[in-house]
Amino acid sequence: MSKKENLSTVKCKLVIRPVQDALDVLNGKWKLPIIVALLHGVKRFSEISREIPGITDRMLSKELRDLELNHLVKRTVYDTFPVTVEYTMTEYGETLKDVIGSLHLWGENHRRKIFGDNLLQEPVNKDHLG
Repeated sequence: MSKKENLSTVKCKLVIRPVQDALDVLNGKWKLPIIVALLHGVKRFSEISREIPGITDRMLSKELRDLELNHLVKRTVYDTFPVTVEYTMTEYGETLKDVIGSLHLWGENHRRKIFGDNLLQEPVNKDHLG
């Protein structure tokens, strides 16, 4: 391997590692929808659950704990009767706004490319074909 090829490999790895780290934190079907919901304001568990169709309470609870462990979401418990629990994005979590915005724009453009002007059309689930 030439010195130039080796330098290119090192540079590539330096780009891949942080991207992989980000994907490891945001992976799965539910984390991004939860983040999007919380970027729109403070929410109680039941509000998040209603805004994300298909998520189970067990999965929502697991994903919120994981997002909290990664310092993206803050859980606040209020001493009321019954106990009130609210979730909000942390200041660090708010840094995802630009990432989410970019993903949103890319997704809209991709939907236009695939489906034309019908942005509301549901994607075809290839797992259920043939």
